[in-house]
Amino acid sequence: MNSMPVPLQQVTLHPDLEPIYEVVLRRNPAEPEFHDAVRGVLGSLGPVIERRPEYLDAKLVERICEPERQIIFRVPWTDDSGQVQVNRGYRVEFNGALGPFKGGLRFHPSVSSSIIKFLGFEQIFKNALTGLPLGGGKGGSDFDPKGRSEAEVMRFCQSFMSELHRHIGEYTDVPAGDSGVGEREIGFLFGQYRRITNRYESAVLTGKGLTWGGARVRKEATGYGCAYFAQEMLGAKGSSLSGRTVTVSGAGNVAIYAIEKVQQLGGTVIGCSDSMGYLHDPAGLDLALIKEIKEVGRGPLQEYAARRPGSRFVAGEPLWELPTEVALPCATQNELNHDDAAKLVENGVLIVAEGANLPCTPGAVEVLRQGGVAFGPGKAANAGGVATSALEMQQNASRDSWSFEYTEDRLVQIMRDIHQSCHEMAFECGVPGDYVTGANNAAFIRVADAMLAMGVT
Repeated sequence: MNSMPVPLQQVTLHPDLEPIYEVVLRRNPAEPEFHDAVRGVLGSLGPVIERRPEYLDAKLVERICEPERQIIFRVPWTDDSGQVQVNRGYRVEFNGALGPFKGGLRFHPSVSSSIIKFLGFEQIFKNALTGLPLGGGKGGSDFDPKGRSEAEVMRFCQSFMSELHRHIGEYTDVPAGDSGVGEREIGFLFGQYRRITNRYESAVLTGKGLTWGGARVRKEATGYGCAYFAQEMLGAKGSSLSGRTVTVSGAGNVAIYAIEKVQQLGGTVIGCSDSMGYLHDPAGLDLALIKEIKEVGRGPLQEYAARRPGSRFVAGEPLWELPTEVALPCATQNELNHDDAAKLVENGVLIVAEGANLPCTPGAVEVLRQGGVAFGPGKAANAGGVATSALEMQQNASRDSWSFEYTEDRLVQIMRDIHQSCHEMAFECGVPGDYVTGANNAAFIRVADAMLAMGVT
């Protein structure tokens, strides 16, 4: 690299946006994740603000940065020993200009107001990019389902839904799963919603089981969508995933199905990771073995190295030190930092597409962009999950059930459309190939135009 990258926090905002950001900082103290998310969007809105001054006149940026509704509530429940436990629940209904609020529920000890707001803010633009009628929201709790019995998880979910049910509905707010909230948790939540309301409203939650209203491809959608978006990014360069080396961080749902689709598209995935370290298999990962270890046995990845000749497990080190042509961070937020990005650039990475929500730190994003690496932000690259959730809502509304093939075809087209929107908007903004600018401006325009049409709300 010829020069040191400028950290995102120091990037100059458009003069009309700087005071808006200062208000965000003042109104939301001690919420760094939310601050980074807002700055990340505002930092690329200069082109649209210049072309559309009516957005500033109508205070649309200020209104988008302020949630329509924030709900924080107590979640008391009893553990298996009879002890009362108390957690905190959240639901942030950020912007409903395009449709009912839509976004996942996350159960993890790290959950806080800042985390939920950053996820909800990003969800506005992710949902807008899908072209589907969805607003943006997010929710969750600092409850940790790991190590808890099924009965404890059920009691927690029932207590959580006892409060949440009054704030959601298929025309109001439709939660889904996220980290720590899978089909089991969605089942417990939906059961309590049905019990309290005496209504079988399938479309009030997505991520349901296939036998009671769920959609095919939903489990695979985020990982598949990320792989499809990476394929489109390479296609814009006249290339494809076929024959490319790929690394995918994580070993959970998103990572496993990103690996699966990359392999189906001809790529060779040489590495993945979990919380203990990373796995390197130069011959290409044996996905069946990874699924056996992670989905069936729920064991550590290092078991793979003991069973697969020629592979190795490296404890305590980042996956990103492996030379690769394509990198797909699919684990968690802020997992890929400035130094990791510099190593990827040094090793000649061609593209990075985010499968998780904001897995690249602001500093990492700047390193990648200044290093000439095509970077697909999560609001575009991992939108496959929410897109398929919307397809689940469509099936529920029509009392229908689509085949895997038909649903995946719909997913492929949505991801292609998202890529095209981002790619074309970047060109319009005078920064060809800058997917961050393209995604932020394309999504913002769609939300802003809807807000303008509805007046001051």
